[in-house]
Amino acid sequence: MFKFIGAILGYFFLGKNFFGAMIGFFIGTVIENFSTIRKQITSNGGTTEDVFKYYQQRSTRSHGDFATMLIALSASVMRADGKVLKVELDYVKSFFAQQFGPQFSVSHLQTLKHLVNGGEIPLEQICSDIKLRTQVEVRIQLLHYLFGIAKADGHVADVEIQLLNRIAVLLEIPKVDSESIKNMFYRDVNSDYKVLGIESTATEEEIKKAYRQMAVRYHPDKVAQLGEEYQKGAKEKFQKIQEAYENIKKQRGIK
Repeated sequence: MFKFIGAILGYFFLGKNFFGAMIGFFIGTVIENFSTIRKQITSNGGTTEDVFKYYQQRSTRSHGDFATMLIALSASVMRADGKVLKVELDYVKSFFAQQFGPQFSVSHLQTLKHLVNGGEIPLEQICSDIKLRTQVEVRIQLLHYLFGIAKADGHVADVEIQLLNRIAVLLEIPKVDSESIKNMFYRDVNSDYKVLGIESTATEEEIKKAYRQMAVRYHPDKVAQLGEEYQKGAKEKFQKIQEAYENIKKQRGIK
């Protein structure tokens, strides 16, 4: 009952969209499952604290909680290069504090630590779940966030690129979008063209057309219904599109 009520409330109060309904559904499921588990444990003499610990462990094992799934992906990127840095942790904490609120970020910090220090993270299962529950715009913005973790220390390592490419494929993010985002963080001589989704041999008209298409595709209004941290990432991405276009114009002498 709670999960369906949550879905309806999420739909109407979080922008009348699928993502809002999804968040409401997850929150309702948390309440419903917590209530059920609480009855089961307290009836056997357990305390409320026991209930919370049991549910937290269950969420971590099943990855059914959306925030936990995002934390799992974050942990996989953080440890990809064999070292977990404070700047990466701060980046993740800031994202979750903005996106889900203190009650989510605090309650999932132990999960993050466990996943960072634990065994293999089931990326296929997690990405499959996220793919089924989110629109492609959300998944694209999620990839941008994950690249942000990798770049938090000022450099994106090759092993991190390999992992992020794998995640992009598992999330079924279009190649043109994943390549565009990658080149916003991992630069080479043709990165400005790749950000716009074109080759360096593109004509002036093709460059202008690609810019217009990308400007529409990545406009922040596409994720206006999401949280503040998603909005921040969307604005950064949109700015990178504009910067790439200006760089090409300057290089080519395009008016």
